[in-house]
Amino acid sequence: MIVTLTDASGCRERVSASGGSGAGPSGGRRVGGVTPALPTPADVDSAAERIAPHARRTPVLRATVDGRPVVFKLEQLQLTGSFKLRGALNALLAGPRAERVVTASGGNHGLAVATAAGLLDLPATVYVPESVPAAKARRIEATGAKLIRHGATYAEAAGAAKTDAAAAGRRYVPAYEDPLVIAGQGTCAAETVRAESDVDVLVAAVGGGGLAAGTVLGAGGRPVVAAEPVGCAAFHAAVGAGAPVDSTVDSVAASALGATRVGELPFAILRDGASSVLVTDAEILAARDRLWEEFRLAVEPAGAVPFAAWLAGHVPGDLPCLILCGANTDWTPA
Repeated sequence: MIVTLTDASGCRERVSASGGSGAGPSGGRRVGGVTPALPTPADVDSAAERIAPHARRTPVLRATVDGRPVVFKLEQLQLTGSFKLRGALNALLAGPRAERVVTASGGNHGLAVATAAGLLDLPATVYVPESVPAAKARRIEATGAKLIRHGATYAEAAGAAKTDAAAAGRRYVPAYEDPLVIAGQGTCAAETVRAESDVDVLVAAVGGGGLAAGTVLGAGGRPVVAAEPVGCAAFHAAVGAGAPVDSTVDSVAASALGATRVGELPFAILRDGASSVLVTDAEILAARDRLWEEFRLAVEPAGAVPFAAWLAGHVPGDLPCLILCGANTDWTPA
């Protein structure tokens, strides 16, 4: 097969492979009884300028799979191993400087906030559920941040973190329920469409919805597909109910996509901006293994969800971009 590797500045290399700081967010819409500011495409542009000195401009990989062209956005190569650094950096750079940064996360967001805080010389405390994967906990602690295991779910960890953050001089950075975080995540899609203008649809995995919502803002008007595991489908449940609702969390991708409900701010963007598709755990694991076998791309299960959706025929378009969002896993290739 022929693949083309492109960095975010548009420089390309064709190779053969074998194997089968601006103003804050603006705009508004009623969400959950209030009218918060929703981020806009202009906020994504501002975020891109703000985070540029610190975040990697991750490459894209053009390939042909099963006779069809596809573009992979290799966001698993981002600092910290996931897209989450983008939103964390944007929130910390655009907001007021705190004496200590506090957050809660199932893993990737906590690592991103801890790393972003370290880059900006800020101390950080990260609350995680007791079920956090060992690889993610180890990497958070390696940044020098204080790691606190609390509760069985993300919601319980977040409650403890918010109590901690209420102390004077501290700032809580949400994983996805924040306009600055969403705008930062949107820089991933914006980079992609600048480098690969012929991409005609983008696919992002959904947990709390920050990446998918940011993708809608950064896609330049292109369609966006929001993909989730069948057993971990907070956005899909919200679409059916007409609003965010509690949903089950039972999937091989739960450590990254295990939000019990999609965020209200992301949902306000996604409900009219993205289509919802579901994939099974078996499809996710098969997609993850195929990424390794054919491209030597190692991703965590959440990172393989867009590829699984595409392989299953759930993605329209002639040249889709699949965002491989993370690689923080203890998985060992067979």
